[in-house]
Amino acid sequence: MATQAAESPPKDERLLRENRLRKLLRRPELGALGGAVLVWVFFAIVAGSSGFLTLRGTANYLQVSAEQGILAVAVSLLMIGGEFDLSIGSMIGGAGMIIAILSVQYGWNIWAAIAVSLVVSLAIGALNGLLVVRTKLPSFIITLATLFIIRGATIGMTRLITGRTQVGGLKDAQGFASAFQVFAGSFSVTDPSSTRGIAAAFPISIVWWLLIAALATYVLLRTRPGNWIFGMGGDENAARNVGVPVNRMKILLFMATAAAAWLVATIQVLEVGSADTLRGEQREFYTIIAVVIGGTLLTGGYGSAIGAVLGALIYGMVQQGLIFAHVDSDWLLVFLGAMLIVAVLVNNFIRKQASGTKS
Repeated sequence: MATQAAESPPKDERLLRENRLRKLLRRPELGALGGAVLVWVFFAIVAGSSGFLTLRGTANYLQVSAEQGILAVAVSLLMIGGEFDLSIGSMIGGAGMIIAILSVQYGWNIWAAIAVSLVVSLAIGALNGLLVVRTKLPSFIITLATLFIIRGATIGMTRLITGRTQVGGLKDAQGFASAFQVFAGSFSVTDPSSTRGIAAAFPISIVWWLLIAALATYVLLRTRPGNWIFGMGGDENAARNVGVPVNRMKILLFMATAAAAWLVATIQVLEVGSADTLRGEQREFYTIIAVVIGGTLLTGGYGSAIGAVLGALIYGMVQQGLIFAHVDSDWLLVFLGAMLIVAVLVNNFIRKQASGTKS
């Protein structure tokens, strides 16, 4: 009797047993992980002797990936929730110009200018979300309109105040040194294989990127709002019926993408020491490409922040890999377009295999 009591209880035959392979196939970032490995191997072979494999080469493509990745992680959450934000590109130019004008033209401390820029960006993000939930128009249309409004307002106001479309001199602004260390500084890593101790400078933006990705992953996988985001993108009406605050969540997600655009703008203006009204142009499309390559569906309800990280990594490796391979950068668009098509096909194939669909 004691032996029988010690035995484990019988398994419930009603429970579905899922093999590990199918469970792995359900991960949205699987295709992006394979793509990142293939891209790295390709450029390691083609451009390895030109510096792609060095620490400095790694720092170069990680810097590009980090700025793109900060946007991609925030946009991935919004797209999983079933919406788009095309205004982030123009918001980069607008947020950066606010910092530049306030600190250079009006002599503000740069930290105060950065704070005002953040507040304005969050307000624009909230307005985008509010317009989407109140008008019921597609977010594609709403944010396409605000893209042009923000870009036009940035150019018009900058010319009105300064007579130019570019503003420099940020390095002389009060508080620049401390702000630079927080947003645009770097840390050195020494190559262990080098007998001369050659070091490479890795930008602090990489740390921002990884922290934001970790936070977004935790929110998606471990919190109730994460479940709400997936539910909104899968079926908005069903999510409302079970008590999900859909309108509030959408507004918060639009504010998150606006904050990501502000962070990238801050990094760029401090790194370069100037602002340009056209900075961030077409960045919204590159970001959507990175998110889709990372496994997020355009229809919403499926994706991951980790996939967005991998999509941005692929973008950075391709952009810098072409340079190391001495290929004209104009071909970047060809690579990105081709990768977008391949990524969608691969993701569809993986999802069909995971669900057991034959067709």
